[in-house]
Amino acid sequence: MRLRRCLIPALAIAVLAACSGQPGKSSAQGVQGGFAAPARRIPDSAGDMRLSFAPVVRKAAPAVVNVFSRRVVRQQIDPFWQLFGLSARPGVEQSLGSGAIVRPDGVIVTNHHVISGGQDIQVVLNDRRQFPAKVLLDDARADIAVLKIDVKGESLPTLAIDDRNDAQVGDLVLAIGDPFGVGQTVTNGIVSALNRTQVSEGDFSNYIQTDASINPGNSGGPLVDMNGDLIGINTFIVSQSGSSAGVGFAIPATMVRQVVNAAVGGAHAVVRPWLGVRGQEVTPDIASSLGLAKPEGVLVAEVYPHGAADRAGLQPQDIILSVDGQTVNDPNSLDYAFATHDVGSSLKLEVRHGKTVRTVTVRTEPAPSTPPRDQRTLAGRNPLAGATVINLSPAAAQELGADPFTARGVMVSAVADDAVAARAGFQPGDIIRSINGRPIGTTAELQQVLSAPAGVWRVTILRGQQEIAGTFRL
Repeated sequence: MRLRRCLIPALAIAVLAACSGQPGKSSAQGVQGGFAAPARRIPDSAGDMRLSFAPVVRKAAPAVVNVFSRRVVRQQIDPFWQLFGLSARPGVEQSLGSGAIVRPDGVIVTNHHVISGGQDIQVVLNDRRQFPAKVLLDDARADIAVLKIDVKGESLPTLAIDDRNDAQVGDLVLAIGDPFGVGQTVTNGIVSALNRTQVSEGDFSNYIQTDASINPGNSGGPLVDMNGDLIGINTFIVSQSGSSAGVGFAIPATMVRQVVNAAVGGAHAVVRPWLGVRGQEVTPDIASSLGLAKPEGVLVAEVYPHGAADRAGLQPQDIILSVDGQTVNDPNSLDYAFATHDVGSSLKLEVRHGKTVRTVTVRTEPAPSTPPRDQRTLAGRNPLAGATVINLSPAAAQELGADPFTARGVMVSAVADDAVAARAGFQPGDIIRSINGRPIGTTAELQQVLSAPAGVWRVTILRGQQEIAGTFRL
């Protein structure tokens, strides 16, 4: 469990990470021994209030595991002691979280941030046996990781990944995990909200919100419905104290299933569809200026040339109301609606232009990967030595969290520790605009410019939305 975000100014809210075969089949698909889909009703008697969650826990808890990872880091040392020849010594950092077994042969789903950077990942089963785990797929964009342990042919208990996608606000749910490392714990609550966006810095923000208590160590553990199925992966909380305040968020089963399917299919990354649209939320002011009765949908601000949206005939000032019947009301929900479908599928978009509403069919495709990445690690006597750079394309920009519409040229994708580039202040995500007045368009041009000897280097970069110029003498 680790801090995902520190304090939010003014509000001072700490947001914390609530830190092969087929995936477990949902009981909705006819699993033997599963529960029938429960009828939703309000408890209307004292007898109803004394009912227990124990049958659901008995089904789900054996498939919930503890996940922890270790990594060796170099600890800082006071410069005073360096005068006496003492150097930084390696230390060990440990991350603690939870996970769910989704295949009987030992496939486990958890959060990316639970195992991120881990050099030794261990899984502890409900019966206290411990296994080393390997990473099948680590999807940082979705904050989901899929692990595999070797159980030597044993069939483990599993949690089914829900395929009904019919959760409703007010449904009862259980959160199962290992908060604070005290051992497996079950808490109950309700679905507080669905399709929560703009609550995370992640790429795909469309969370289930719950008031079931989620605390440090719950990261990666399942959110379970009354049918005993996994409907989400508990991921982070919003809290002023750092402990559960009843505002927890889980990644929906739709996204979890997509990542697990890719992992067990042998993929090392999830290839997701890209619409090729820059979307904008329809505010009351925008709705009024467009003559709309109310704010709804996502306004198309820009269309990427020759992309899926362009070929389908979308144009600026269109308003996308829904994707395959799923209502969208901001760019995050639009991205999520597309990202959870397979590449090559046909989706129907309900689109408004003026007073006309039409249905548009879009053939989904991955983001274009031209120009080629042409990844290079720079060397030599220059301020970028030790940096790895790539050519930006929509696919690379999407992977690295850059804006595919404004990101052009060469991006720093990694910087080696203690490299000249690191000491010069360059960071992953920086876009190299020019060096000594010469515009940089490709990694080949960058390497050519850096190979020429120079006493002074004037470098201009784009970092976020800010252009920064620096002068270096080596």
